[in-house]
Amino acid sequence: QVQLVESGGGLVQAGGSLRLSCAASGSIFRFNVGWYRQAPGKQRELVAAMTSDGSTNYADSVKGRFTISRDNAKNTVYLQMNELQPEDTAVYYCNARTWTVNYWGQGTQVTVSS
Repeated sequence: QVQLVESGGGLVQAGGSLRLSCAASGSIFRFNVGWYRQAPGKQRELVAAMTSDGSTNYADSVKGRFTISRDNAKNTVYLQMNELQPEDTAVYYCNARTWTVNYWGQGTQVTVSS
């Protein structure tokens, strides 16, 4: 069992930046990892993902603004978010999965004011 703990959320003005971190309680170097978000009244959606070999995938709405990265030595996944907009407001969740297990963090709130 791996616990995931997100941090780095908060309130920021439009155009600002935040960096989210997801600290895992164990090794995740074999895991595919990702960041998802869920806004009030909406379904959870994929924001960014990275495979165990470093390939990345981004939602069209965040391409060019958000960057996912990982530090396997620190068992940590990051999401650098630039040029934030009010529509980015959501709870952001970290995810780590293999073919057999699927772990989620508890989420961190990101609020972007206009």
